[in-house]
Amino acid sequence: MSYIITLDTGTTNTRVVLWDSKFRPAASAKSEVGVRNTAIDGSNRRLKAAVKECLERVLRDAGTSYDEVEAVIASGMITSNVGLVEIPHCVVPAGADDLAAAVQKVSLPDVCPIPIHFVPGVKNSGGPIGFGNFEAMDIMRGEEVESIALLEQYPRGKSYLLVLPGSHMKFVSVNTKGQITGCLTSISGELLASITNDTIIADAVGRQFVAPEDYDRSMVLLGCDTAAKSGVGRACFSARILSQFVLKDQKKLANYVLGAALQSDLTGIRHSDALQVGPETDVIVAGKDPLRRAMADLLEHDGYFAHVHVCAPKEGIPLSAAGAFLIAKKTGIL
Repeated sequence: MSYIITLDTGTTNTRVVLWDSKFRPAASAKSEVGVRNTAIDGSNRRLKAAVKECLERVLRDAGTSYDEVEAVIASGMITSNVGLVEIPHCVVPAGADDLAAAVQKVSLPDVCPIPIHFVPGVKNSGGPIGFGNFEAMDIMRGEEVESIALLEQYPRGKSYLLVLPGSHMKFVSVNTKGQITGCLTSISGELLASITNDTIIADAVGRQFVAPEDYDRSMVLLGCDTAAKSGVGRACFSARILSQFVLKDQKKLANYVLGAALQSDLTGIRHSDALQVGPETDVIVAGKDPLRRAMADLLEHDGYFAHVHVCAPKEGIPLSAAGAFLIAKKTGIL
C-alpha cells in the first residue's frame, strides 16, 4: 500500500491528511498551531513541532510508516515567511500547470524524514507597488489550491468568480483558460467577530454568531440593504435600535448584523481593481454555512451577476487537499 500526505497550515491551525492510493482518507490530524504562533514567538519552532507531530500521528493511526509514503504535499501559509519555508508567489495569470511548475521540493529532516513538496501561493502583480496601484494588489496562500479543486467541478471555457468565505473572505477571478487572474481579500469575517463580541452591539446579538440552523435570509438581506443605504457602521448600530424598539430576538438580530457586515464585500467585488469580473462571470460560492448561504443570497439579491452557484463540500475531502493532490499529479510526483 502506498500513501500520499497533504499538509495545510493556516494562520491558526495545521491539518494533515493521509490518503490511500485511491485518494480515500486513511487518517487525519489537526493542531491548533499555525503561522500566528511563529509571528508571536519570533520563531517557527512550535510550528515545526506541530507539523512533525501531526505527520507522525496520521502514520501511527493508520498503522503505517514513511516507507509507504509516496509524497508529502504542503500548501497554505506554511510557504510564507512565517511558515516552514518561504516559497515565492506565482504571478497571475496562473493556472494549475503554473502552480505545478513552481512547486519546490525541500528537505526538512527535523520535521519529516522525506522531502516535502511545497505549493506556492499567488499574487496579483510582480511589479512595484505604490500609492497609485496598491488597491489592485492582493496575495493568497492556500486558496489557490482550493480554487483549482473547485474548478474541477465546473465546466471549462467559462470565466468564474470563486467565493471562499472565512475570517478572511477570499474572492478569486478565473479566466476562460482556467487561470487565476486576481484575488481580493476582505476582513469582513474578522469585523463580524469584533462587532459581535467587542462592541455595544454584543448585547443585541447575545455575543452569538448565526448558527446554520438559525439562518434567516430576510434579516440578512435587511442588514445588507441598510448598510448599502447608510454605511456599515450606521447599519450595525441600528441593530441596537432594532433591539430597543422593534425586535428582541437575538438570533434574528445576529442575522441582520451578518448581512450588514458582508455588504461592503459586494462593493469590493464590483469596484476593486484586484479582480477581473463582469456581469457574465459565473459565481461559485464555497465554504461552510451560514457564510456560504449568506454570500450566495447577497449576490443573488444584488443582481449584478447572472449566475450564482452554491458548491457543497465533498464529504471527508477538504478543498485544499483535493487541489494539492491535483497539482501533485501535474508535477509528476504521483
